[in-house]
Amino acid sequence: MRAAPLATLLASGLAAVALCAGGVANASAAASTQTLVITGAGDGHGVGMSQDGAYGFAEHGWNSRQILAHYYTGTTIGQAPAGTVVRVLIGATVHRIPLERYVRGVVSAEVPSEWPAAALQAQAIASRTYALTAHAGGSKFDVYADTRSQVYRGGAAETPQTNAAVAATAGQIVTYAGAPAITYFFADSGGMTEDVQNAWPGSEPQPWLRGVSDPYDTGAQAHWKLSMSFATAAARLRGLLKGAFRGIEVLKRGYSPRILTAAILGTTGNTRIDGDSLAERLGLQDTWAYFGVRSGAGPVKPEPDHSERSPAASPPNPVAAPAGPQGGSAAPDTAQSAAAGGMPAG
Repeated sequence: MRAAPLATLLASGLAAVALCAGGVANASAAASTQTLVITGAGDGHGVGMSQDGAYGFAEHGWNSRQILAHYYTGTTIGQAPAGTVVRVLIGATVHRIPLERYVRGVVSAEVPSEWPAAALQAQAIASRTYALTAHAGGSKFDVYADTRSQVYRGGAAETPQTNAAVAATAGQIVTYAGAPAITYFFADSGGMTEDVQNAWPGSEPQPWLRGVSDPYDTGAQAHWKLSMSFATAAARLRGLLKGAFRGIEVLKRGYSPRILTAAILGTTGNTRIDGDSLAERLGLQDTWAYFGVRSGAGPVKPEPDHSERSPAASPPNPVAAPAGPQGGSAAPDTAQSAAAGGMPAG
């Protein structure tokens, strides 16, 4: 067979290069029209008491002890040691503040003063207990004055309603087996709380920090939705992404639908990531999230999810009503809580 003329070979090669470049351009253009769509629930770490959920329970007639017993499984109410002082790091200075005065400056900063008395009282008891059990600064101090522990704004933030809640529960703390039980809390559960060992890998399971159903949490952040371009997602996942961004696959969820592990999908490989790191990278307010992809103006296609927990899955253990008076209307959607507090001491 005669060899093809050089001009023909060159033309064929240029055509192939053009075809390849066109394919890359088309792929790039397709990616540029793709959007990562995220639907989620909750706001915060998910462990312990949901502040918006406590509001909802109070609106349904639950008292503070019933609310706390629901969120902190198997606990009872005890009494703080007399004369307790809390060491609070404010700026660069450690302040020694009597426990009850400290709690007055916390409750008014953590939740709205117009909330029902039972919700304010539950917050007062949880905050008092947290102050006793937190050791954020080791031997130097007990708590930060911000959401690394719980928010403290001092006397200037106090209100008559929150001070009344503190006075009505003076000295009361949450105990488990006779000892103070650390009382993590956060803003909004989305309908379920989470086991502590799932929220913070490496944490020991605690019998009072188990996930529970939270049916009256109807706060503003109970359900949310976020969309971002593939380019934005790739930028936020820089350093973890292998090749071009293709999506996110959920591998495992916890007691609630909060993500424990997921995979970042790239054109040259996948990268495993824990739920907290993924939420932080993408700017999500909670690890309770489901992912989908929209191409152009088309419908959203759900991403692979190996957890077998669909977005419509109901809580596994519906909450039972406590003994005592019930009633009241559902919590309004406009219920708002302050920034989440009660992070792990460390």
